[in-house]
This record gives sequence, structure tokens and C-alpha cells, in this order.
Amino acid sequence: MSRDFTFSIKSLRFDENYSPSDNTRITTNFANLARGESRQENLRNALKMIDNRFNALANWDNPAGDRYAVELDIISVDIDIEGNDNTFPTIEILNTTILDKKTNQRIDGIVGNNFSSYVRDYDFSVLLLDHNKNREQFTVPDNFGDLHGKLFKYFVASSFYKERFKKPPVMCLSVSDNKTYHRTENEHPILGVEYQPNESSLTEKYFQKMGLEVRYFMPPNSVAPLAFYFFGDLLNDYTNLELISTISTMETFQKIYRPEIYNANAVAGKCYQPNLKHQDHSLTQIVYDRKERSHLAVEQGKFAQEHFIKPYQAILEQWSANYVR
Repeated sequence: MSRDFTFSIKSLRFDENYSPSDNTRITTNFANLARGESRQENLRNALKMIDNRFNALANWDNPAGDRYAVELDIISVDIDIEGNDNTFPTIEILNTTILDKKTNQRIDGIVGNNFSSYVRDYDFSVLLLDHNKNREQFTVPDNFGDLHGKLFKYFVASSFYKERFKKPPVMCLSVSDNKTYHRTENEHPILGVEYQPNESSLTEKYFQKMGLEVRYFMPPNSVAPLAFYFFGDLLNDYTNLELISTISTMETFQKIYRPEIYNANAVAGKCYQPNLKHQDHSLTQIVYDRKERSHLAVEQGKFAQEHFIKPYQAILEQWSANYVR
């Protein structure tokens, strides 16, 4: 019989006054914006971009294009392995809430959006690199992503998650620059035109172990498809406003972090290959250091190895072997 782990969930408002907490993964989209001289201007501009995109997509009964605002909360999840109040930061996700200024209602959005995990940093930036250090051909270790996937499924199925959130999470990521995507005939009024990749990626397989499926859609007036990772039925389990909250939030982040793809000056065609060296793109007025972000991923992977993987290795291996879902 597998032991029970407990989770603690903390929430922090992401607004123009946001400062990353000490245990926040500083590679996360939101933390990276909130540093340096331009931090407040960065945050203000990003939040304005999100609201503008939301209103552009939610354009019915919205003649002035200013009916809605999006509130963002950073959800930090810590795990207690031994039940002794010693916790380790497991994941960080974003929760959206929609403010309808016409009715003065606050409407639940989607939880997930951005996905950030120390253990994933360990898997990709420590374990995978070490495994391939002296190999001529790239390979993936046996059971790669198994522990991370089981911990994530365990959390989403737990009472801790269900008491806090009404629906399963949806993650929204960038497309991969080493795959080709083909436009299909399927079109959704909010998610837009569906694309299908020519092959499965390591990221897709990793998220599959977390129980998540993936579909690729290019929303109206976007220039490239986004990857939506979800449980269940993405098109029918969520309302239009919920889907718009995720698109507006994550497309804004991608325009800042992947301008070559998401702020390109040409729209993706029927056959689309993303290119991070693409020169024909516009930059947002938001400062971001991409090189620093990849460097920090290695540091944070080592942090997970030192403070989570090694100290709890025996417990985690036994739990993972017995966990069935």
C-alpha cells in the first residue's frame, strides 16, 4: 500500500506590485518579468496586453472592447513527503479569474496555464543531460518522467486540489521548433484553427505521463498555433470565457518570450515549421533575458536533486512503484 503525501497550496496575486517570493522558481514566466529596473513597467504592460487580447476575443456585447479584465494568481504547491511539515516546492501554475465590469461579476477562469516544476527541471536539465553526456546518439533514460507524472496525477486527483479548483487544469505552451505542423479543416470559434504535428515530441510524451493530452490551435488573429495540454474534452468541458482567459494570458507571455514565433509579422500557413531564428518579427516593449532563463533551469534542477530526489529517493521509488491510477 502506498503512503499518503500531503500538499499545501498558496496563492499570490500577480499584478504590477508583484515580487517573486524566495522559493519561487525564477525561470517562471511571471517571475522573470518582475525583476530589474523595468519590473513595474514590464508587469503593467504585460497585464494590459492580456486584457486587450481578452476583450478582442470576447467581442460579443462588448462594443467598446473594455468589458473584461483578467486577474491572475500564482498558485504554489508544496509537498510534504514524510508528514513532518518539511515541504518541498512541487509545482507553480497560474489561476485566471475574469472580472466582468458590466455586471460586476467575478467569473472563474482556468487553473494551469503556465506550468513550472522543479522536478521537471531535474529531469530535463540534470538527468537527461547526464544520461547523454558521453553518448553518440541521443536517448531517453528508462522511466523518464514517471515519478513527475505520478506526483502530478496524484495532486490533481487529491482532495487538496478538488477543494480548491472546480475543473481540471489546462496548460498552454509554445509549439516546438523542431516539428512541422499541418493545418486541419477543424475550426473552433474561440480556439481557432486546429493544427496537427508530424510527430510526437519528448515534451508531449512527458506531459502524457502526467495524464494530459495535447491539441494545437491557432486562435483568431494569432500568427502561430499554441499547444493546449488538458484532461478530458478541451472543446466541451470549458466555457468560451474560460478558454479566452488562457489564450489571452499565455499568448501574451509567448509574444514576450518567443517573439520569433508568436509576434512574427507573417501568419502560419497550411504547413508550418516554427523557427526561433526567424528575423521577421516584432518585439514587445517588455524586457526579458532568455539566456538567463535556460541557465537557471540547470541550477534549479540541481536544487531539486539535492533537496528532493536524493533525500527522499527510497520513499519516492517505493511510492512510485506502488502508485496506480
